[in-house]
This record gives sequence, structure tokens and C-alpha cells, in this order.
Amino acid sequence: MKPLVSIIMGSTSDLPVMEKACKWLNDNQIPFEVNALSAHRTPDAVEAFAKGAKERGVKVIIAAAGMAAALPGVIAASTPLPVIGVPIKGMLDGLDAMLSIIQMPPGIPVATVGVNAAQNAAILAAEMIALADEDVAAKVEAWKAGLGAKIEKANQDLAAIKDYAYKTN
Repeated sequence: MKPLVSIIMGSTSDLPVMEKACKWLNDNQIPFEVNALSAHRTPDAVEAFAKGAKERGVKVIIAAAGMAAALPGVIAASTPLPVIGVPIKGMLDGLDAMLSIIQMPPGIPVATVGVNAAQNAAILAAEMIALADEDVAAKVEAWKAGLGAKIEKANQDLAAIKDYAYKTN
């Protein structure tokens, strides 16, 4: 089975955040791979990774990094595939990483999700793949339908609370 999504992080210290992306993709049976390579410490390996991703069957790359967060941009410069950047929270609450990822030069786009928003990155990757893959589209649609059901139940539970004298619903 070839990976449709490639998750790459600057180091394994980012894994506790990126596990949310792994879990979402796994739960929705979307094949993925996970790697740790550094734009600063292993630049040649990062370039080789990015250049070989399409050949491996990858459709979207999720790249996570903190601090200077060069990894998503370096990958985007070396591949025709879409890259989603996940800023990792650090000493400046992830603001440094987020600004590094969203402020890319012209011609090197990186889609960016919120700080530590690995699950949203996985969902966005699946939505991109769903444009050309009906099986993945059905999985995304089913997952989103489940979200609606959870909110509807929560709303019913709130309506059932009778502990407040001035609550009107």
C-alpha cells in the first residue's frame, strides 16, 4: 500500500502533536507515512525526501516544525505536491513558527493550519485528496456527518438541563 499522505516533522519531539494527524488518518483508513528530518540538520535528506514524494505515491505532505519552522517551506520549494504546514508551539507559543510558515515567498505556497492543529492538517490533506478520490471523499463526508451528530446530541443534552431558574430552553 502506498502512502497518500506524508507526515514529516523536524524532530521526534514534535511527535506528541503530530500523533493527532496520524490517528485521524489511521482511523479513517487513509495510508500515510511518518518521517523526522530537519531542514537545518539534514537539508540534503529533506530535499531528497521532497523530490521523491510524488514517485512514492504521496498526494499531500504535512510538514510540522517549531521555532524558525523552515521545514514546510524547504519541502514546498522541492516538490510539486501541496504542502500543509503545522506550526508547533514553543517558547513564543507557536507564533514564531506560524509566522515563519505563513510568510512564504511568491511561488512557494504552504497551506497553514493553526498552532499544534495536526488533526486539521490531516483533514485538510484528506479533503485535497478527495478532489480526485471518491473513496477518500466518502470517508471525509462520513466523518463530518459524525461531527454534526455529536453537536446535535450535545445541544439536546444542554436543553435537558433544568437546574437554572431563568434558563428558557
